[in-house]
Amino acid sequence: MIDDSDRFAFEARRHHAFATTGNAYDASQCDEAISTGDTLIVLAEQVVAVAMTWPFAVTAACGKLHAVAPTKAGETLADIARELGVTDDAIVHAAALAQALGFPIDPHLAPLLA
Repeated sequence: MIDDSDRFAFEARRHHAFATTGNAYDASQCDEAISTGDTLIVLAEQVVAVAMTWPFAVTAACGKLHAVAPTKAGETLADIARELGVTDDAIVHAAALAQALGFPIDPHLAPLLA
């Protein structure tokens, strides 16, 4: 039997799909339906990204979105997420989606996701 604690034992994720990374960037700046940490998807450019003030790609291709800067020695995924103002779960989720779609992961993030 499912009780209330089982029925809602999940975390909803919001995905937003766009024709171009330029569209994704513009929408992340002005569409109130897009929140920090949401996943942005641009199939035509093989880009998956995390929404924030400066949306960044988790994929090797970033198009018109930002790319993650090279990591510093000893830096963790949690450090990067905190610096960007998103959760590390948002980055992990976006990267998992990108991998499921067969898109290469940003080489600066890949070692932190292993």
